[in-house]
Amino acid sequence: MAGTGNGQWAYFGSFTADGGRGITTAAVDTESGALTVRGHCDEVVNPSYLTLAPGSAFLYSVSEQDEGAVAAYSLAEPGAPRLLGDGPVSVGASGPTHLTVAAGQLFTANYTSGSVTALPVRSDGSVGGAEPAVRRHSGSGPNADRQAGPHAHAVVADPRWHWLLSTDLGTDSVWVYRLDHTGAALIPHGQAELTAGGGPRHLAFHPAGEVVYVVSELGSTLTGCRWDGESGTLRPVRSVSTRAPGAHGENYPSALTLSADGSTAWVANRGDDTIAVFRLDPEEGGAELVGTVSCGGRWPRDLVLGPGGRHLYAANEVSGEVVWFDLDPVTGVPKRAGAVSAPAVSCVVFG
Repeated sequence: MAGTGNGQWAYFGSFTADGGRGITTAAVDTESGALTVRGHCDEVVNPSYLTLAPGSAFLYSVSEQDEGAVAAYSLAEPGAPRLLGDGPVSVGASGPTHLTVAAGQLFTANYTSGSVTALPVRSDGSVGGAEPAVRRHSGSGPNADRQAGPHAHAVVADPRWHWLLSTDLGTDSVWVYRLDHTGAALIPHGQAELTAGGGPRHLAFHPAGEVVYVVSELGSTLTGCRWDGESGTLRPVRSVSTRAPGAHGENYPSALTLSADGSTAWVANRGDDTIAVFRLDPEEGGAELVGTVSCGGRWPRDLVLGPGGRHLYAANEVSGEVVWFDLDPVTGVPKRAGAVSAPAVSCVVFG
């Protein structure tokens, strides 16, 4: 029976300011990929991006607003997130859009402030207990409307938790920080420059660990970069368009996700409202566009693989639903299989 859950859960983030329900919980049928909504948690404003701490029963969200914050939740009852502590904790910055947990810290990328924040994670899963460590980026780009200053958009730790990488849409670069497990949370290390005006938004490590793929919002590109985990350096190799040949009009790619074997990548295109499928060449850092399919709605803000890697999920923010797709086991091309309503949805994670 579809939707019974099989012990798996999905959590949707959303923009409450636009009618979102906060964090939605849904049971996952891992065979069919189907989702069945079970409840909502609306205690935090604009929990637009979520992450699960590796190997633990804690969920974290940003609170994307002028006075940016993060919130921690216990998943002792997986279908019912329980807010920990006294509620959201300030990140000392504005507009947090993304977060991750690594090396005993919770990190956020703060778009409006153009900065990265680190907060300690306590043993009970809550965050805080010390002033947030905030590092502001500097610089700008050629797009006067979008790149007048820095706009950090994502934070991702390398597989060994030695480094933290942050894409910055405003400065056309990826900033690299060293993670010091003994105390100092954010040590500036370097900056890798990408194509001017591209506006890097998100990145993902190839499973082999020596290539990083970066999706750029303003340039509609996917860029393969060589990564040296010893020296903490990133070198762009080649870029390809995320759009179908002949596509026109405004387009702003958002999320990307890679298959567990590293053979395939998927990128969400907002504007074209498509999912682009790429065949990857990790030896050269390249990517070849296989094709694009409809995202099943409007404005796909997030894209993620489900448990087992056989289904793909798109969070369509404007049309307000999470759509799931069956994946062709050979080509990786998605085929729409179903959807659930989720107003102003912005993120999907599985736990």
